[in-house]
Amino acid sequence: MTPPIEIDLISDTSTRPSPAMLAAMVKARVGDEQRDEDPTVLELNARVADLLGMESALFLPSGTMCNQIAFLVHCRPGDEIIAAANAHVFGSEGAGASALAGAQFRTLPTANGVFQAAEVEAAIRAPRHRSPRSRVVSVEQTANRGGGSVWPTATLGEVAALARAHGLAAHMDGARLPNAAVASGEPMSAHTRGFDSAWIDLSKGLGCPVGAVLAGSSGFMEEALFWKHRLGGAMRQAGFIAAAGLYALEHNLQRLAEDHDNARLFAGLVDGAGGVAVFPAEVATNILFLDLTHCQLDAGTVASRLREHGIRFGVEGARRMRVVTHLDVSAEQVRRAAQAFTRIVGGG
Repeated sequence: MTPPIEIDLISDTSTRPSPAMLAAMVKARVGDEQRDEDPTVLELNARVADLLGMESALFLPSGTMCNQIAFLVHCRPGDEIIAAANAHVFGSEGAGASALAGAQFRTLPTANGVFQAAEVEAAIRAPRHRSPRSRVVSVEQTANRGGGSVWPTATLGEVAALARAHGLAAHMDGARLPNAAVASGEPMSAHTRGFDSAWIDLSKGLGCPVGAVLAGSSGFMEEALFWKHRLGGAMRQAGFIAAAGLYALEHNLQRLAEDHDNARLFAGLVDGAGGVAVFPAEVATNILFLDLTHCQLDAGTVASRLREHGIRFGVEGARRMRVVTHLDVSAEQVRRAAQAFTRIVGGG
């Protein structure tokens, strides 16, 4: 019988509400969120809008809904979205942009998920009746498939300015923007400056059970509200879960640095073991990948043997695994997971 998972490094979505967060949720004041009558939701929206330097914000069930609503507002059928080839919006959202907004992607190849303004400029379509219209530039902060890499704020500013100069919207998938802010030492608003829309996830490193908050101008938000209701995003007495977000922003934001330290600790313990290579070479936040190309075992076999020890990693391919640290995994548990992994890949 497979033992229960004791050390879960498959994703930071594995986090569970702490007793203190649950207590805050139980005490929340609530109302009809659809009618703008839930005081806790309104407080969370105002807090996130301020953190991101935006005029307005909207509490939503998921980050994927944030991205899709942004594309629905910014795009018309036949438009094109410029994004990294390894971006979450392109490969991990069920082709939502094409299915819902009727928009297609023009992707930029990049190992770490970060591209430059010059690459965007080269990808913008010349105005022709027979060509798609370049409409949106989308960036992901941090870049998940890029190993949790952090976009420099200077690069973000250049990309946003380039988009604006060409009449394109700039959108930020900020699923792990809080991690980027802590890692860079710069506020979230410094990362979103110049962007037309951006959002943060509450259910990843911040430790909430559900939810994300999309932000933008008041005009953008008026359109976003239409799509929220069309997509079934109204949540009624949502203050109970919004309270978790407020608690997280107060108590769990700066502690993200611990997750980054734990990811670097893990990387240092396993790099080179059994022919395994860590990507990226310098871990920036809480995500890293394990390249098993030169290992005798494939990723599925390693994952299966780890599960026998109550440990779970992500399997990204036959020779690729993902490890994500978070608030439910301590430094000691990271050491235990690293020791089990090195024994397995080393033939022990």
